Amino acid sequence: MSGVKMHADEVDIDASLVGRLVAAQFPQWARLRVTKAPSAGTDNAMYRLGDDLVVRLPRIPGAARQVGTEQRWLPFLAPHLPLAVPVPLGRGVPGEGYELPWSVYAWLDGANAFDEPLADLAHTAVELGRFGAALRTVDASGGPPSFRGGPVGTHDADVRAAIRALGADGTVDADAATAAWEEVLRLPQWQGDPVWVHSDLLPGNLLVRDGRLAAVIDFGGVGVGDPACDMMAAWTLLTAGTRDLFREAADVDDATWARGRGWALSWGLITEHYYRVRNPVLATVARRAMREALAEYESGTA
Repeated sequence: MSGVKMHADEVDIDASLVGRLVAAQFPQWARLRVTKAPSAGTDNAMYRLGDDLVVRLPRIPGAARQVGTEQRWLPFLAPHLPLAVPVPLGRGVPGEGYELPWSVYAWLDGANAFDEPLADLAHTAVELGRFGAALRTVDASGGPPSFRGGPVGTHDADVRAAIRALGADGTVDADAATAAWEEVLRLPQWQGDPVWVHSDLLPGNLLVRDGRLAAVIDFGGVGVGDPACDMMAAWTLLTAGTRDLFREAADVDDATWARGRGWALSWGLITEHYYRVRNPVLATVARRAMREALAEYESGTA
């Protein structure tokens, strides 16, 4: 995504800026080499700092709150989770012409699942399901609301706008997509207490090492709410043949699973519509999620 801005309010970030910020605020790391880390992320830019560190900077003002969220909650959640997660090592403040907070983390080895295929999707399905189940067992008292922790129907207007646009150019069958979306809106809502959810378990936030799932990154959206949004991986990443393994390991009820498919449909439609030019990598994942979910609605899969 080098040189491409995805948002109208995206700020300018480059290696020179990162070097100046680090030198001014973390002089112990000032001599380390700064190199851009490839990423299809939409909210944050990533820069390697030497071999063992990475700097994460919000691209847009709206993502600035993620810095505090990760700094506060990652150390609390990490001991309870079965996969590696980012370890915050420093919290930066605005400076050098950059007006947002930022963070330094320990570097986690591995390629994201956008770039390196997972060799064993069955293993991934079980590990990712267990990750979500473990996250939900952590005490949620005082946790911030997840941006995807409320009703999936919250995005009704955006979904319908995406259906109109994508239907007009033939990307989706608008009638089929509308029928599926109406089905989602009729689903029973979460009635339980809020639980922890990662909220953004997309391939770009999963690290692969030696063909296997090794870590989960990007906790900027972590929070509490309905666990359905963390089921989206079943349609963004997994196959029809591995979905049930994920569902069993995640240990969710039928209504939560159905809402999760609704999230995959909603996210897929909206993201394909918005990012297909701005971020083609992410749009490819969105297209897959949308089509996998629609195929199940059309086939009557439970």
